[in-house]
Amino acid sequence: MTELDDDYRSAGFAGTLGFGSKPALVVIDFCDAYLLPESPLYAGVESARAACEELLTVARHAGIMVVHTRVEYQPGGANGGVFFRKVAALESFVAGNPLAEFGHGLAPIGGEVVVTKQYASAFFGTSLAATLTSHRIDTLIHAGVSTSGCVRATAVDACQHGFIPVVARDAVGDRDQAVHEANLFDLNAKYADVVSQADVVSYLLDRPGHQQ
Repeated sequence: MTELDDDYRSAGFAGTLGFGSKPALVVIDFCDAYLLPESPLYAGVESARAACEELLTVARHAGIMVVHTRVEYQPGGANGGVFFRKVAALESFVAGNPLAEFGHGLAPIGGEVVVTKQYASAFFGTSLAATLTSHRIDTLIHAGVSTSGCVRATAVDACQHGFIPVVARDAVGDRDQAVHEANLFDLNAKYADVVSQADVVSYLLDRPGHQQ
């Protein structure tokens, strides 16, 4: 534990929420815009992609709810508001742009929920909270991109909507490692449990009711 960890813990931060009894996995924006080197949003998150593919397989095997988020704007970006004006790279998500397609191996299968959004949080302006509540979900496991953007915003909103936010450290990524680590530290200090891939997999496969 570092001096910074000690300082935060002594001030009352970095508590542990623990896993709940009924989880769902949310795969956030893992699309070609972040995965293809020719894209302006390419993030170099190959290791996070591989971890997310593994986590997706485990979640399906465990029989839990899986939610995928995607971003789409109408031509001209009027439904993207200030966010679309601020970030020029969001042109990659205008309807019809192939960069907005789910990455290979990360696409939803039949029965999985797809949430289309225009802003960073998967909760903002969508039915996600109602969907999770109707299925009595109490824990939301986060994977995807980017750690400092849509993953962070979704985890904070999960906390604010009363769901236990768990961030799978190995299955989230960002275009800069320092930014990635700083946001994981702050999420773990204030809003979510940031845990290893191994811990998430163990939880999913060992929990009561897991489909063998």
